[in-house]
Amino acid sequence: MHIVPKQQKLDPEQQRLLDLFERIAPSDRDSLLAFAEFLSQRPSQEAVSVDRSSPLEPKQLERPADESVVKAIKRLSESYFMLERDQLLDETSSLMTSHVMQGRTAVEVIDDLEALFKKHYQNYLSESSG
Repeated sequence: MHIVPKQQKLDPEQQRLLDLFERIAPSDRDSLLAFAEFLSQRPSQEAVSVDRSSPLEPKQLERPADESVVKAIKRLSESYFMLERDQLLDETSSLMTSHVMQGRTAVEVIDDLEALFKKHYQNYLSESSG
């Protein structure tokens, strides 16, 4: 099954992504799309900078019992809105991959994500104070 007709010319990255998408199970496609959505929402380089004269506090959003990894990433991004997403991208991507590709449980990965966001928030506080 091909999602895009072969006569349409895609650049190599687009073709690679499409090939990968076609190979994964339909249930995993939802996770991939949700993660791509998360990545696409990263602020651009021209984003308005935040006044860091006083550190911002995270929003306290409760963790649902049956939360998915993607929803946890969205919740934590909203909670820790003051953090630079680019700085979190590699580690967040690795954790998401460990869930989708290596089968780590959502609970374990979400625990690690929460620790990751807290660690980056502590770095943010250190940078804001000094």
